[in-house]
Amino acid sequence: MDVRTKMNEGKILVVDDVEINRIVLEEIIKEMGYDVVSAESGEMALEMIRESMPQLLLTDISMPGMTGYELCRIVKGDRKTRDIPVVFISGFSDPKDIVEGFSLGGADYITKPFISEVVQARVGVHLRLNQASRELKEMNRKLQVSINEQLKQMEQEKKDILYALADIAARNSAYEMEYLERLSRNSKILAQGMQLSPVFEDKVSDSYVDTIGIAAPLCDIGNIGVPTEVLRKDRLTEEEEALVQSHTDIGAKLLSDLHIGNDYNDFVSTAMDIAHYHHENWDGSGYPDGIREEAIPLAAQIVSIMGAYCMLTGRQHYDREEALEIMERDAGVKYNPAILNICRKISRQLR
Repeated sequence: MDVRTKMNEGKILVVDDVEINRIVLEEIIKEMGYDVVSAESGEMALEMIRESMPQLLLTDISMPGMTGYELCRIVKGDRKTRDIPVVFISGFSDPKDIVEGFSLGGADYITKPFISEVVQARVGVHLRLNQASRELKEMNRKLQVSINEQLKQMEQEKKDILYALADIAARNSAYEMEYLERLSRNSKILAQGMQLSPVFEDKVSDSYVDTIGIAAPLCDIGNIGVPTEVLRKDRLTEEEEALVQSHTDIGAKLLSDLHIGNDYNDFVSTAMDIAHYHHENWDGSGYPDGIREEAIPLAAQIVSIMGAYCMLTGRQHYDREEALEIMERDAGVKYNPAILNICRKISRQLR
């Protein structure tokens, strides 16, 4: 399909208050094989543009009511129409008039009386430029779509790998098969419950709830770097205890190397906070850094509580009420009392 055929998909709009000028331009443009429509005022032209977007706008400058300059200013000021090329037509040849037209976003300037070859040459140039610009934008749009799809695929592949590693780490630690699934679901439910609290409603958005749901299972991914026999021992030496505690640094380091897209970084940043700080205690007695209270990232506080709940009601076989009673003994010590209180209120929704 050549340029002329493509341009027939949209009309060329001629605006002039003098009928003979419109007729002359229409005939010149029709000889080129293009469709052309005309308007006798800027106001009428705007109505026609709203109904059907032209490929090119040729407008007289001096007209009753709205001038060509004002018409151009309106067209270029609208996001929907700003890409329409505007060519001014006028009997004026003063350089100041030409400069003003260009300053408003005009693409060209044709003076009267019209010379058929000049009009056709300039109309043809701007139609081809406009078509090339449209094709370039469409190409860029398709390229961006392709890049975004590839990034999403890369992000998903990395998430799949992370979950596979997290599953191995959980198995090495002898967690029950459904532990990671329960931790994910329960962390999300607790975060949703926190949205209803005036203390946390400004900190927990819907996207945060979704993110913590997919990031929580990666809390102990660092266990992939700790020997299985050490993870499964009941009693540890000081050296072995330090090795186990190092899983927080290992997990955070592993996750820190995976930043790519903005959305993905939200997930990774949350996962890093969880992996690094979910063993910190509210009173500062935890590890690895011994931070306390609000210095502990909120996501890590949530997963700390849900991790304990899932462990007590899973591997240790306590029922819901027994698990909560045990955890409440550590309110203000291991856990944020406000979050633990919300946990009890929504506990019937937990698995």
